[in-house]
Amino acid sequence: MKKVVIFDSGVGGLSVYQEIHALLPQVQFIYAFDNAAFPYGELDDATLIKRTNYIVTLLANQYQADLVVIACNTASTIVLPSLRQQLTIPVVGVVPAIKPAALISQTKSIGLLATPATVNRAYTHQLVQQFANGCEVKMIGSTRLVEMAEQKLRGKSVDMDELAEILAPWQGTVDSIILGCTHFPLIKQEILLALRHQVNVIDSGKAIAKRVALLLALPTEVMSPITPLIKNVTYSSAATSDAAALNKSLNEMQLDIIQDLNYPHF
Repeated sequence: MKKVVIFDSGVGGLSVYQEIHALLPQVQFIYAFDNAAFPYGELDDATLIKRTNYIVTLLANQYQADLVVIACNTASTIVLPSLRQQLTIPVVGVVPAIKPAALISQTKSIGLLATPATVNRAYTHQLVQQFANGCEVKMIGSTRLVEMAEQKLRGKSVDMDELAEILAPWQGTVDSIILGCTHFPLIKQEILLALRHQVNVIDSGKAIAKRVALLLALPTEVMSPITPLIKNVTYSSAATSDAAALNKSLNEMQLDIIQDLNYPHF
C-alpha cells in the first residue's frame, strides 16, 4: 500500500487531501499540521524551513512514505529545495493556479485570493508575468479568510457580511478567481455567495491529485465497497481549539483523531 504525507501549517491542506483521497482512496494518508507556528505567512524563512523539514522528514521516515505533498503555498515557495535534498521520495508543492485562470478568463480580469505573504512574494509576481501577461490580475491578501476556514472546520459559521466586505473590491469586476491558499477551497461556497456575480473559481487541488497519481503510478479508480477502510492518521504540533468539533470534521473525511507530534513549540 502506498503512503503519502500531506503537510500544512493548519487545516487548509485538507482541501488538497480531499482531492487526492477522492482520486486515490487506496492510499494511506498521513496529514500533519504545524499549528504551533500558524500562520506560516508570518514566519521568517529560516524558521519555516527548519520546522517543515523536521516534521516532514520525521513522518516520511516513520511511515516509510512514498511521496510528500507540501499543501501550503507559502511553504512551497520556500522549503521545497531543502526538503528535496533530505528526501529520496518525490515532494509535490502547490502554487497559485494563475495559468489556468488566465486561459479560462473571458474578460482577462482575474482575482488572486491568497495570504498577504503569497501576494507580496516575488515568486507570485513572476507567475503572473509568465502566465497572465495579457490579464489584469487583482490581488487580495487576507489572513482573516484563513481564520474563517479554520473556524468552519471547527463547527463555526462564516460571517458572510465580513466576507463580502473583504471581497468588495472585486464585485462585478473579475470573471475568474484563483484560490491561492489551500484554506480557501474550504469556504468556496461562501466566497461564491459573497461575490454575488458569476465567476470561475480555480484552485490547484485536482491538478495536485493528478500529479500524485502520476508519480505513484497508481490507477485512479474507486475502491470496491467491500475493500476495508484504510486508517488515515492526523498529527498536530500543538493542542487545537474546539478539538471535538475538528475531530468530527476529520472523521467525516476518513481521517483519524489528532495525535500530538511532540515537536517543541517556539
